[in-house]
Amino acid sequence: MKVIIIEDETPAANRLGKLLASISDEIGVIAKLDSVAAAVHYFQTSPQPDLIFMDIQLADGLSFDIFSQVQIKTPVIFTTAFDQYTLKAFKVNSIDYLLKPIHEEELVKAVEKYRQLYVKKESDFSEKILKAFQEMNSTRFKERLLVKRGQQLTYIKTEATAFCYADGKLCYAVDFSNNKHLLEINLSQLEEQLQPSKFYRINRHLLVNIDAIKKVHTWLGGRLKLEISPVTTAETIVSRERVNGFKDWLGQ
Repeated sequence: MKVIIIEDETPAANRLGKLLASISDEIGVIAKLDSVAAAVHYFQTSPQPDLIFMDIQLADGLSFDIFSQVQIKTPVIFTTAFDQYTLKAFKVNSIDYLLKPIHEEELVKAVEKYRQLYVKKESDFSEKILKAFQEMNSTRFKERLLVKRGQQLTYIKTEATAFCYADGKLCYAVDFSNNKHLLEINLSQLEEQLQPSKFYRINRHLLVNIDAIKKVHTWLGGRLKLEISPVTTAETIVSRERVNGFKDWLGQ
């Protein structure tokens, strides 16, 4: 299976390539392209691959611009940090839509979906795409977080959660009334289960609800510092590698 990765962040492209290699020896990444212009040139001059992994937001525009300049017949699996382009993705060649950070089990499902579609008749292709779209839209994010209080369990609504933070191996949620709640899961698990349009992990220790952000200040080294409410003792500086993603998330 010949694969092309279109991704403007080199670490993300390399990580995806390694994940694909670990999934199957049959998968070979034949090109990594980092912009709309590079992708257009490639498809104008080279044979099309079997499958394309395509980030939506590239350095010189949205990857949808590629489809308006060249004809792409190859199935596409879109990768992105946000979900606002879901419908538009399925109006082109998409068979799946993976949210970053990409996890191996989700990648395996996406590749398997491609294999199932690829061996079917072309007349069955649109039906499968519609089913994939419906399945993806059925994905639900947590509406409540399980809270431990002594020997009892209760919950806090995610919409009432201002931020969550890690303290050593423990993870806490703080609501908008500044009440602290001990959670049953860690911050990485929580990041995957909360609505990505509402919550963003700004660094290793803090996951913030957009409604809790009051001000954003430029900071040393190209970083950003947030003022959030309620006030927290956790570090509210957006780590350098997350700044661009945070800006995109904030302005979506």
